[in-house]
Amino acid sequence: MTEPPKRSDSITAPLRHSVFRRIWLASLLSNLGILIQGVGAAWAMTQMTSSADKVALVQTALMLPIMLISMPAGAIADMHDRRIVAMVSLLIALVGATALTVLSWFSWVTPNVLLLFCFIVGTGMALMGPAWQSSVSEQVPAETLPAAVALNGISYNIARSFGPAIGGIIVATAGAVAAFAINAVLYLPLLIVLFLWKRVTEPSRLPRERLNRAMVSGVRYITNSPSIKIVLTRTLVTGIIGGSISALMPLIARDLLHGGAQTYGVMLGAFGMGAVFGALNIGSVRKQLSGEAAVRACTISLAGAIAAVALSTNAILTAIALVVAGAVWMLAVALFNIGVQLSAPRWVAGRSLAAFQAAIAGGIAIGSWGWGYLTDIAGVEVALLVSAGLMLLSPLLGIWLRMPPVGARYEPPAEALADPEVRLSLTGRSGPLVVEIEYRVAQDNARAFHNVMQEVQLSRQRNGAYGWSIARDIADPELWTERYHCPTWLDYLRQRNRATQSERALHQRAIDFHLGPEPIRVRRMLERPFGSVRWKEDTPDRAANEVLPVVATAAGSST
Repeated sequence: MTEPPKRSDSITAPLRHSVFRRIWLASLLSNLGILIQGVGAAWAMTQMTSSADKVALVQTALMLPIMLISMPAGAIADMHDRRIVAMVSLLIALVGATALTVLSWFSWVTPNVLLLFCFIVGTGMALMGPAWQSSVSEQVPAETLPAAVALNGISYNIARSFGPAIGGIIVATAGAVAAFAINAVLYLPLLIVLFLWKRVTEPSRLPRERLNRAMVSGVRYITNSPSIKIVLTRTLVTGIIGGSISALMPLIARDLLHGGAQTYGVMLGAFGMGAVFGALNIGSVRKQLSGEAAVRACTISLAGAIAAVALSTNAILTAIALVVAGAVWMLAVALFNIGVQLSAPRWVAGRSLAAFQAAIAGGIAIGSWGWGYLTDIAGVEVALLVSAGLMLLSPLLGIWLRMPPVGARYEPPAEALADPEVRLSLTGRSGPLVVEIEYRVAQDNARAFHNVMQEVQLSRQRNGAYGWSIARDIADPELWTERYHCPTWLDYLRQRNRATQSERALHQRAIDFHLGPEPIRVRRMLERPFGSVRWKEDTPDRAANEVLPVVATAAGSST
């Protein structure tokens, strides 16, 4: 009897790859520690103050760093070895957790000190997130990447199912200091696994971007990617509204259910169990529903679950509602995550995922503060009911910001292009560079060509060009000129090699409109020649050392 073939889209398929499996198991322990610490921190705050605002700020302190530093973190992940970046980030979180343990042992923790060290631990995890998530594509084949993304969500939510309950028991029996100490210890397995990972890298022949330029490149890519902008906007709104559950969970346990730390842990565990169930079914949801329909179903279901939590005073009914809330919350976040991760090319993957993390964490951080403030004024029940009402209305955003197809493809990088032929001794900083491309297009095809060029504009701009324009000669209506700038010669070389395979195909569609036996004409011009290149004849060696390599290519083979 033969074994059935192993499906690459099975949720367990990525675990067949040893590197991913080891990192996944170690991250499961790390997530367990983080959630145990979260229980300790939230409950410690409820013991130090009765202010709902302060209790909700624990969640804000953990999430705010992700919103504030995610873009630099994403740029760093794209610029440097992602394994090293992840290890340094873990060390920052380890130092924060260890210091919090020591201060708690000596009873030196105040509400502000607790928030400060939660912020430090959150900073470490904010730095790690883009490096860790963008490296998943290096651990598994492309066809199993959606399953790997879902498994990472499952890892966190398996920990969420058991970590809070364990944390509640630990806090109840040994105090918050024990929860902080266990978190510090559970960072170590992931550090060791990352240290032992022999990551294979392909060094770029071009020098890496500076941090500020890398951040600008990431923002430029996102702002010129309509589908990613829609996903990030919907993510932010969902985080702001849906963050009420996690922010007010300690108060749900204390004020609505009249329980203690163990009740709080059990409620968090119910939410996490639901999230695991949701992540296990992400494949089925993606096959049966479009992106908009899936998000709409998740948000409406989440609204009902939040309302049930607000109105329930029975622990069992509240736990059931939290299972539902966890499942649909996880489904929505996973759909957003997969949509971003499968849409961004490798060169900007860390920055795109950083933007996603900023959207979800920023939404939760802003929402946590807002829901805590509203709770101080009107109470937990009213705050949750307002959250449920807003969540019920959130699908109306689909009228203006309809979700694109989620995770439609994952493209490998396009083949690198040879450098164009030049006659000036250019350095990497020579610039600005102006590129002009002349097309001769039949007048009957003018409208169709113009429509394609609008897509070309977004492609050029998200890969690094600026000042793009398309012009038509009024004396020769068949002649069209595309024009754009790049800041330097080095930026131009990066821009022309960042295009994905589909973008190369788009550029070819534009070229296919060109008439005549002669190829399209491409001009590359230095806009500010004096001072942009080296003119002194008496320093040839120094100039030669700074000139980038030049390889001749056939005219018109690429722009």
